[in-house]
Amino acid sequence: MALTETENGCPGGEESDAIVQACVLGGFSESGETRAIISSMPQVHGETATSESAVERLLVIMNKYQEQPHLLDPHLEWMLNMILEVIRSEASPPSLVHFGFKFLYIICKVRGFKVFMQLFPHEVADLRPVLDLLSQQDPKDSETWETRYMLLLWLSMTCLIPFDLYRLDGNLESDGSKAGESTMDRILAIAKSYLLVSDCARDAASVLISKFMTRPDVKQKCLGDFLDWSLSTITQTTDQSMRDIMVLDGALQSLAKLFKHGKRDDVLQYAPMIMQCLEKKNLSESSQAMLRRLGIKLIQRLGLTFLKPRLAAWRYQRGSRSLAANLSMSQSATVGTAVTPDMETQKHEEDYDIPEEVETVIEHLLMGLKDKETIVRWSAAKGIGRVTGRLPKELADEVVGSVLECFSFQETDNAWHGGCLALAELGRRGLLLPSRLTDVVPLIIKSLTYEEKRGACSVGANVRDAACYVCWSFARAYEPKELEPYVPQIASALLITTVFDRNVNCRRAASASFQENVGRQGTFPHGIDILTAADYYAVGNLNNCYLNISVYIASFPEYTKALIDHLVAMKINHWDVVIRELSSKALHNLTPQAPDYMATTVLPQLLPMAVGIDLHGRHGAIMACAEITHALYKLGLQTNRTVVDIISPECVEALKDIHQRLHDRKQYRGFGGALMRPAMCSLIEKLSLSKMPFKSDPVITGWQWLIDDTIKTLHLVSSGVKDAIIEAVVSALSALCEEYYQAEPHRADAQMQDVLVSQYVEGLNSPQMLTRCGSALALGALPTFMIHGQLKQILGGLQQMCAVSQKEGSFTEARRDAVRAIDQVCVKAGVCPDGSPDSDLCRGNVTEVYGALLNSMNDYTTDSRGDVGAWVREAAMTSLMEVTMLVASSAPEILSQDLVKCMMCCLAQQAAEKIDRYRAHAGNILLRLLHNTEPAVPHIPHQEELLSIFPVETLTSLNWNAPSQSFKYITQLLGLPQYQCHTLLGLTVSVGGITESTVHFSSSWLFDFLRGIQGDSAALAQFGDTLLSIFRDNLRNDRVSIPFLKMLNQILANSCFEIFTTQKNHQFCVELLALCKEFKKTKDISKLRACVAVFCGLIQFQGEVRKRVLSQLLMLLCHSFPVIRKTTASQMYEMLLTYDDVIDPEVLDDVMTLLSDTNWESDLTTVRTHRNQICDLLGIPRPQAVVKGPV
Repeated sequence: MALTETENGCPGGEESDAIVQACVLGGFSESGETRAIISSMPQVHGETATSESAVERLLVIMNKYQEQPHLLDPHLEWMLNMILEVIRSEASPPSLVHFGFKFLYIICKVRGFKVFMQLFPHEVADLRPVLDLLSQQDPKDSETWETRYMLLLWLSMTCLIPFDLYRLDGNLESDGSKAGESTMDRILAIAKSYLLVSDCARDAASVLISKFMTRPDVKQKCLGDFLDWSLSTITQTTDQSMRDIMVLDGALQSLAKLFKHGKRDDVLQYAPMIMQCLEKKNLSESSQAMLRRLGIKLIQRLGLTFLKPRLAAWRYQRGSRSLAANLSMSQSATVGTAVTPDMETQKHEEDYDIPEEVETVIEHLLMGLKDKETIVRWSAAKGIGRVTGRLPKELADEVVGSVLECFSFQETDNAWHGGCLALAELGRRGLLLPSRLTDVVPLIIKSLTYEEKRGACSVGANVRDAACYVCWSFARAYEPKELEPYVPQIASALLITTVFDRNVNCRRAASASFQENVGRQGTFPHGIDILTAADYYAVGNLNNCYLNISVYIASFPEYTKALIDHLVAMKINHWDVVIRELSSKALHNLTPQAPDYMATTVLPQLLPMAVGIDLHGRHGAIMACAEITHALYKLGLQTNRTVVDIISPECVEALKDIHQRLHDRKQYRGFGGALMRPAMCSLIEKLSLSKMPFKSDPVITGWQWLIDDTIKTLHLVSSGVKDAIIEAVVSALSALCEEYYQAEPHRADAQMQDVLVSQYVEGLNSPQMLTRCGSALALGALPTFMIHGQLKQILGGLQQMCAVSQKEGSFTEARRDAVRAIDQVCVKAGVCPDGSPDSDLCRGNVTEVYGALLNSMNDYTTDSRGDVGAWVREAAMTSLMEVTMLVASSAPEILSQDLVKCMMCCLAQQAAEKIDRYRAHAGNILLRLLHNTEPAVPHIPHQEELLSIFPVETLTSLNWNAPSQSFKYITQLLGLPQYQCHTLLGLTVSVGGITESTVHFSSSWLFDFLRGIQGDSAALAQFGDTLLSIFRDNLRNDRVSIPFLKMLNQILANSCFEIFTTQKNHQFCVELLALCKEFKKTKDISKLRACVAVFCGLIQFQGEVRKRVLSQLLMLLCHSFPVIRKTTASQMYEMLLTYDDVIDPEVLDDVMTLLSDTNWESDLTTVRTHRNQICDLLGIPRPQAVVKGPV
């Protein structure tokens, strides 16, 4: 739906096209509604429908803030307090308590548990109620998991009270000698039990462990035992069953969080033992990515435990990360002094002993960088960054060296991706010293274009995306002077990825990285100008990147050759055919930026590839050679130089030899041939357009053979590429004829003309449909001088093929292409009123041309694909418009009144039909012909009335695709006698169709027209005659007859012929009944059902005809098809309810009882008895069964 400027948020509309509305929220605007939803909890929780509605509404509100959860912070406290007030109330039933926790979980999920859990009340008085409520929960109840999750988080906060827990226990003695359980034991037991469950409560239990076990009183008593329990759990489980996987997950999560939050002095003694257990478990070989990730997470936490917590004094520090501070020159002096406090302590600790286990930790983390899952690699990369930050400089440099080993071409794409993530983390933390940039930058440049083919696709998009992240992190990590030597390489590589990467995410990542470097480094050449052209939205369109943005970037000399070299080296031989085609077009567009480089360096590089063994490289190189040569030719025109003056003789000879070498190697055959043929046709076209001096050269014969052979063998190629091949062949033939088949200017080589025309006309009769298509389009592509003197033969062949194949209902696509070819041939031949039918469109052949096109407008061929004849009708409409415009501009006198009338009537019919696309096409052509003034189309019937119905503004304002708009206008043509029949024929299939919107609007505007002529008996009689005429002409045409009956039923039901019903035995009803009786022997159920409905509508007509209608209905009550008997009875019942004056009121109840109570689907003998009773009640003679005599 189109929005106004005010609705769209644009005040006044200045530069509205350039405004992109950002999805940034300013605050929590739904606080009032949220308060109302929470307040309604006690009322809505009891019923499923109301409770689900409230939950869904809260979800919708909260999910809006997933990307800006901080906006909820000022409101979290009152939301939490309102919900807890309900939960704590003793009057709240359990179902309401669970409902409240469900609300809490929805809010917590959006804001994040780390922030949300801090708001829970955590007084001493809160601990026991929370603990008791949690003890009452059933861990196996899948409906209330949110309750358990939130209670565990709440307990995680309340267990932090600064008192020894034994003070809360009081007198533990109960029931004589039986000892009660202490609070500490209860919490630990609950935490352990929930570490083993399969839902989200397991995650909350690990948080509880990390908070609870780090308490001073608990760690003394329970930490060792808990670690022993965890290790035995890990040792005794496998990752083969789902149960064991969940148990392992809980144990690993709890240990990872415990070592994250616990003090180093408390947990260091246990770290070696846990490390040994993990090594024995060998989690890196597990099939579960989540377990491998948790293993990496725990190992890095162990590594941080082994190392003293400190910031490395040797790390590189840029200083302030603020962009404003970075760009402010006043702070440049303070940047250098922004080092870590306590430098003396750090220098003193530089040489402290590193535990042996750290080497094992780093080895595991480096292995994690090569894992097959991204989540594992990302965790390992963060671990590398954290651990390296605590190592001495020499050891840290060894770690960096090990990370760089991931960038070997023996490694998989997983290793490259993990390596990029690790480098980004190291750079971001200042652990990648500038001295290492000489090694790192070349690897990142390679990563930005990393791609490996795997079968029919490739891998490496994640590597390129991560490489962009590395460049982004470097922009924030280093001073401009450190990166300055590498700026040309990084800038070029980022821009190559920005415009030439196949993956849109990589293009956008590269654009964002380039933007970050421009802003923070300030040394990237022409950064602001390029960013304006290659922003986030602009790089979303691949065609725009290759064909437009790349040309703009290449206009800056720093980037020109880098872009061209990348296309030649990486994209011309790309596995994706779309990328190869775009690359060749991009090289064409880039040629003006570096013509000498293209002619002397690039073209000689491509020519060996064009005859190489790699299929993709060969395909891309041939297209690239074609495009570059044509671009050089166009540049030569500006300086009056031919293409052979620009290209070396060796290159010209190599271009000429490509076809022969491919032919000799039989590389036009098989799968490769489907690529080679269109590529060579493209080369033929471009070399011909470039006016290569090959006239009378044997290579022209070879090229012509390729074109002809491709047309003959089109049926052998796969359906996905046939259209592209036909298009390439036709373009090549046109250019080849134009350049090499002129004996002298504007006169054809007679021998070639006869050969080609005869050959393609003969191809129109081929048994292969695609050969017919190719031959037809080839005739249409012939230049004017090739048609001159052969027009009669060409048009005759095309017309004959259309007529014969339409009659047979075959070769639909060939007919479509033949209709297009007739248009192209006529336009090229031109119009001469008294010219020769063999050379011009003239009086002698204009009738035949229009006859063929108008006949194609009635092509309604259908097959398994549906209404395929619509393709022919669409082409015929376009061709009629083109030919009519041509004739009207040159010789309007040869257009007869009958031709124009037939054309306009056919267009009116198509403009009233049911398929939106073809209705819109016909309507737009109708309006264009009507309103065209230069040239004006002569003899348009009812032109003045048409102009009043379709004023000139409808050319732009009327949307023919919308039934709500189009039928309002088209139904007005029913009032124009010459258009009435064709328009009504088109409306028939719309009103009687199955598309709801089309049926609704077409029928409502039809009835609107009929209501308008109710007072004019002559107009109504004329409309009735037209209806009967259409019905009579299409009795055997199911495409029209069934929709016609449906339309007629609607017309009768709306009492549109009420004026006729007052006359006895009106002729309209008599004739209509006679025509409907033709269908009584049909086996088509839909047609019979439509007939029943029409008969029931005809009952409103008076006189003898009413008895005949009733007789027909009573015969259908004993039809051989049970479904028709049942339908007839049902429709008759409704008919008698609607028209209660049809039969004698005394028998009405009996007849309706028989109709409703009889089982009309039972056997015919039973049914016939009841039917005869109805006949007797109505006074209608009983139908007699026809006895067939012996043959």
